[in-house]
Amino acid sequence: MGELIQIVDSLENKISKLLHRLEVLNKANKTLENELMSIKADQEKTQQMVSEWEEKYNSLKLANTMLGSNTNKTEAKLKINTLIRELDYCIAQLSE
Repeated sequence: MGELIQIVDSLENKISKLLHRLEVLNKANKTLENELMSIKADQEKTQQMVSEWEEKYNSLKLANTMLGSNTNKTEAKLKINTLIRELDYCIAQLSE
């Protein structure tokens, strides 16, 4: 009977340790999930900033070409042709 009590006490002790470890791991997991969400938000903001800067760069490059720079004349012509096609499409849609 004494051995049975020792086995039960040992099991209770092990279960108690496991429950404590589970609680610690759950807290660590929650902390890591919060950190991951924060990093994802930062990454999204950074990606948005990169997109904005790329857009500004392309606008400045086009403006520089239209001001007489010889470096990207072909690109400027293509952009102007694209804009003209878009305007023609809009006019056609309005006239229907």
